[in-house]
Amino acid sequence: MDQDIATTAEAHEGDALPRKIDVHTNGGPCSGDQTLPDTVTRRPVEDKSEAEWAYERLILYIQNFEEQLDNEHEVAMGFAGGDAGILRIEGLGFFDPDMITFYGSDLTGARTQLIQHVTQLSVILRATPKEAEQEPPRRIGFQLAAELDKV
Repeated sequence: MDQDIATTAEAHEGDALPRKIDVHTNGGPCSGDQTLPDTVTRRPVEDKSEAEWAYERLILYIQNFEEQLDNEHEVAMGFAGGDAGILRIEGLGFFDPDMITFYGSDLTGARTQLIQHVTQLSVILRATPKEAEQEPPRRIGFQLAAELDKV
């Protein structure tokens, strides 16, 4: 029986680190308990505003969703609990301490911006057909993740 024994300090540190666990019952990709990127864990959660912490996690969710898409689709967001419709994601931001901003266009091409308080945050990631003239599909999650290194 091979067991890792943690010191008290290691146990407390492990409890303080953010974790992400995904389990799927339909045969989809199952990441289990994931190690998060350094860009998310380099600063303790308690040193981040609610907005920054929500922003970082949204980027990881978008990036993971995009990894599962084919070349004919890209990610869009639907907003639960309202009539905001669907937004093709072109940008994401936060305004400390508690606001998240989504930039993009709706399915008719109209420029769209949604500003939401973190306590009201509830989004649906949706695969939508990419725009016909656009080659290859836009992968905003990877662009946003690259920006985390600059924050």
